[in-house]
Amino acid sequence: MSANEKDIQNSCCSGSHEQKLEVIQAETDCCSKENTDHGKQEASCCTAQETEERESSCCETGEVDDDKDAGQPDNPLQLVEYQIKGMDCPSCAATIEKGLQKKEGIQSVSVNYGTAKMAVGAENPALFDQIPQHVKKLGFDAHPLQTEREMETYKVEGMDCGSCAATIEKHLSNNAAVKEVRVNFSTGKLHVRHTTKPDEIIKEVQRSGFEAYLESGETPAAGKGNDRRHFPAATVSGTMLALGFIGSFTPLSAAWITAFYALAIAVGGWKPLRSAFYAVKSGSLDMNVLMASAALGAALIGEWFEGAMVVWLFAVGNALQNRSLERTRDSIRSLMNIAPAEALVKEGRQWIRKAVEEVSIGEVIVVKPGDRVPLDGEILSGASSLNQAPITGESLPVDKQEGDVVYAGTINESGSLEVRVTKRSEDTAIAKIIHLVEEAQEKKAPTQAFVDRFAGVYTPIVFILALLVMVIPPLITGGAWGEWLYKGISLLVVACPCALVISTPVAIVSAIGNAARHGVLIKGGTFLEKAGAIQVMAFDKTGTLTEGRPKVADVITLHGEKDELISIARTIEEYSAHPIAAAVSAYASERGISAVNGRDFRALPGKGAQADIDGTVYYAGNSKLFKELGVPLNELESQLKQLQSEGKTIVLIGTAEEISGIISVADSMREITVRLIQSLKQSGLKELVMLTGDNEGTARRIAAEAGVDRYFADLMPEDKTKAIEKLKHEGKQVAMVGDGINDAPALASSDLGIAMGGAGTDTAMETADVVLMADNLEKLPHTIRLSRKALTIIKQNVWFSLLTKLAALVLIFPGFLTLWMAVLSDTGAALIVILNSMRLLRHKA
Repeated sequence: MSANEKDIQNSCCSGSHEQKLEVIQAETDCCSKENTDHGKQEASCCTAQETEERESSCCETGEVDDDKDAGQPDNPLQLVEYQIKGMDCPSCAATIEKGLQKKEGIQSVSVNYGTAKMAVGAENPALFDQIPQHVKKLGFDAHPLQTEREMETYKVEGMDCGSCAATIEKHLSNNAAVKEVRVNFSTGKLHVRHTTKPDEIIKEVQRSGFEAYLESGETPAAGKGNDRRHFPAATVSGTMLALGFIGSFTPLSAAWITAFYALAIAVGGWKPLRSAFYAVKSGSLDMNVLMASAALGAALIGEWFEGAMVVWLFAVGNALQNRSLERTRDSIRSLMNIAPAEALVKEGRQWIRKAVEEVSIGEVIVVKPGDRVPLDGEILSGASSLNQAPITGESLPVDKQEGDVVYAGTINESGSLEVRVTKRSEDTAIAKIIHLVEEAQEKKAPTQAFVDRFAGVYTPIVFILALLVMVIPPLITGGAWGEWLYKGISLLVVACPCALVISTPVAIVSAIGNAARHGVLIKGGTFLEKAGAIQVMAFDKTGTLTEGRPKVADVITLHGEKDELISIARTIEEYSAHPIAAAVSAYASERGISAVNGRDFRALPGKGAQADIDGTVYYAGNSKLFKELGVPLNELESQLKQLQSEGKTIVLIGTAEEISGIISVADSMREITVRLIQSLKQSGLKELVMLTGDNEGTARRIAAEAGVDRYFADLMPEDKTKAIEKLKHEGKQVAMVGDGINDAPALASSDLGIAMGGAGTDTAMETADVVLMADNLEKLPHTIRLSRKALTIIKQNVWFSLLTKLAALVLIFPGFLTLWMAVLSDTGAALIVILNSMRLLRHKA
């Protein structure tokens, strides 16, 4: 038996029955996906039946036991699954597989690009902890699936820029009890997997100079951390600074004045100094290190006023920055507070209030007029209009009745509803939206990643340059030590890249939060930037630009009255479930035209239907049916061809002797489509394209009605992918808009995949880069404009930050820039960048 066969046997035979069933289900899902995508998914798979047969063959033959008896090791192969982030194409999956297979001790590696999951097999459990490091070296992120649920999330206060996050991360990484740690400055959150108590993690963060508390608020320590009254360091420091400054104009002795300034430095600088100590200890050069060095240096050269001013301005600037950043970070808080905390649950004949977390699937809740729906569910009784704007961004209430789905957080406008709960509180649509938005806000955009790398190189270089400025000129030119020390300290302050580092993440968080409030999920900074750079947008026709269901387009009478023709057609079609029959019946119903008494209803597969009306057999069908009946169609040929050339389906109504009339049916345009296309053109898109599997005639008609610039007709699903590739080869950034399921290959191959109707489908929320929660395109122009404005603001922030630093550097050496002015320029630049980014929160649709 080959080594590869042994790995397969070990992997399929080890583990519980439930785990095997999960493998079978995963492979079945893989096959469904592969069939849907017409072979686009590269990962190979087999049917559930084949998998079960393979399980049986490898687990029952006894070959594994024979090999074991022949001298194979007793240690069973263990499998651990990881979630992989950062893969752009199937070749990335191949890169990870090849990279890990070279590592000693790893027996098997399988990466599935479609699900972004990796299964690693090894006999030594210690190897599994090293996998994330190996994957990171390959340029990707890996997180064990079985341990992600153990990750605790803490809210961190006091972070001013990305270097603060790095300081906390490095400090906690040195703690043996911490297994994995991630700190995100954008959202102000710490994600940590550890083996100690939450109190210990909170204390470790405090030692780094920051405050932390459990986001869930489940422990007393977390509550204390959240509600604690902070010592007013900025106020006390400012008071001491003011007393010293005022004292300098009075006969007060110099010793007292110096004492006031020293107290101002001690009170205001204690926290930055403590943070600086831990930053240096963990090998990080953050702003606390630079500011603490500047304040201590000023005191050493006797510039007590300058040192006190540095500390006070830094404390005030931090307070203002933190307040502004919290407003930005809480841009999604309005969503989190939408769903009520309690539900009125039916128990027997009584209604009892319960916390939503305690309500189980299948229980019945009541939603009174004016109340918010507490949980996702299905209406059992009652009818009402619901305001779904918090979920989908729709401006008008949606009518709901028995059998319809309602979402947590939506507002019941009128009637009372009894709703059967279908999802637990953590699985509701609003919960998923919040989770996806928070994930998106934590993902770095390409610009942010570049800026972080730049800052990582820039800061130590300027720090070294500042030390050289302090030492070299006095040694070589004999200049005054105090003067060059002062310039070196000023350079330290200017070296802080805070404004530059926060220029991108604050804008990204603000824009993603704004989009979420308008019913649009943007899955990360990368996709926000891509949306702002899109030049061409391609649309799937059916269900996107059009309603996706046929409607009557023309009614042409040849004999008799129009209403009589429609009544006959409705009588014949009323008992058919065919979409065209339903369109004819709906058309008659809308006009109040009822069916007449008929009998002997019969369906004629592939041709139409018939019914006996008042002793005469009437037919509704295609031209093939009437040709077989011997009815002459010569006079109608030109008219039929004209209708068909317009992409319409023909239904002829008549008897075995003559044609009474013609009804044409076509897919109808959405009401907003024309307005949408015009709005997108005004947003600056160069070309709008329609992709459809319909014939040339239908495509031409819909394209003309919609106002798109170009169309591709007669496309199979794989052909849509080729059309996207063709547009990309023309040198354009292409976005694809579809329903997230049938258009999966095209969505995946485009530069930006935009799915519709995320509120109703988990698939759309998981697969696309951007999700429109409502089943329409109303918010698409707003998304494009918001993304472009975000790109503009990011560029403004970056250039402003760089030019401010350059100006400060130029002014230091002639002596025009004092130390406190350097602090003011740094803090002021950071505040301006934050305020500029916050404009995205107020950007209106």
